[in-house]
Amino acid sequence: MQENMSKQQDFALRTIEERNIRFIRLWFTDVLGYLKSVAIAPAELANAFEEGIGFDGSAIEGFARTSESDMLAKPDPATFSILPWRTEAPGAARMFCDITLPNGNPSPADPRNVLRRTLNKAAEMGYTCYTHPEIEFFLFKSQPKPGVAPEPVDQGGYFDHTPAVVGHDFRRQAITLLEAMGISVEFSHHEGAPGQQEIDLRYADALSTADNIMTFRHVIKEVALEQGFYASFMPKPFTEHPGSGMHTHISLFEGEKNAFHDESAEFNLSPVGRSFVAGLLKHAPEITAITNQWVNSYKRLQGGGEAPALINWGQSARGALIRIPQYKPNKENSTRIEFRSLDAAANPYLAFAVMLAAGLKGIENSYVLEKSENPAPLPANLMEAISHMEKSELVRETLGEHVFEYVLLNKRAEWQDYRRQVSAYELDRYLPVL
Repeated sequence: MQENMSKQQDFALRTIEERNIRFIRLWFTDVLGYLKSVAIAPAELANAFEEGIGFDGSAIEGFARTSESDMLAKPDPATFSILPWRTEAPGAARMFCDITLPNGNPSPADPRNVLRRTLNKAAEMGYTCYTHPEIEFFLFKSQPKPGVAPEPVDQGGYFDHTPAVVGHDFRRQAITLLEAMGISVEFSHHEGAPGQQEIDLRYADALSTADNIMTFRHVIKEVALEQGFYASFMPKPFTEHPGSGMHTHISLFEGEKNAFHDESAEFNLSPVGRSFVAGLLKHAPEITAITNQWVNSYKRLQGGGEAPALINWGQSARGALIRIPQYKPNKENSTRIEFRSLDAAANPYLAFAVMLAAGLKGIENSYVLEKSENPAPLPANLMEAISHMEKSELVRETLGEHVFEYVLLNKRAEWQDYRRQVSAYELDRYLPVL
């Protein structure tokens, strides 16, 4: 492991010199899922690998109180990539960081570390977790202004080919940049709502996928700005159109063997796979405040269409919380499950951590997957989701005390702020008649 790390560091240092890279951006994510960045000069990188770059953790959302603010960002050389939209000299590169305390211990506030802990637990059980997200987002003609409805870039619909429209060229440029950074794209197409796009990333281990999602969001926004548009991952920007989800396919492998596949079982889903699904279903209300963390997230879940509002599962039901995609003949590695409530604005590190923890709990305790008869509803709003989460030992243990308490505090404040707002709906409906 240490030898491999040293080789990755040497590769990064050599590439920086050979490619005339003058800025190295160190990326990390706060508890709410916002990307943070600090730039260093090439001369500082060797020391950053060895000791990390110090910063004030109390200035980052959810990281630390003022009395315990000193933290270190240590770049992960395995995530080194040249930024392809910074092609003019001098160039720039980026690496994701792990956040540590001054004593070298992982920071309890680092979302990347939260996911890594859960993946380590899966590894102790003999599993590697792979994920494949389908990421939806909207393109608008300009950056939205307060009180002004956003204007989508087109009026296209699902799978529409719009040769004179921006979406096609936009996706092509975005995918070119993503693949230049080593992020493989499987599909892309116009989604169901005007201006709505979908780009699906290829399967990768869950930590790499979370890093890729953070990179994806940044690339999409960069390309949109360059083309004079504005990209948004807001779950539900329009009342009358579907929202943006991030349906995520999940599978567990034991070495080279797909632990979810059983040739003789119904849907070819093994007992391990069935218990994993049962775990996700049982703990779905508890994890929803993480997978759907914004007030607006629940407008998507309760907005109809294919967004799941019930805790159910099936093979063909597109509105199910969990779908079992049909197994491709002679391709046992394709057996997987699709978790459909997750939205495109979630913190992917925390969301993957609680999703995996719920599934692993199902395997550990041999949960039985029952038929979805009279399914219970998902939380209808953020406050309901918080109420379920605050009683959850599973989520508390997965996130760790620090992140758990911060999320609760932050989401309660968001809900209270939302509750006291007078909406346009109220003004339009009541002001003329009351």
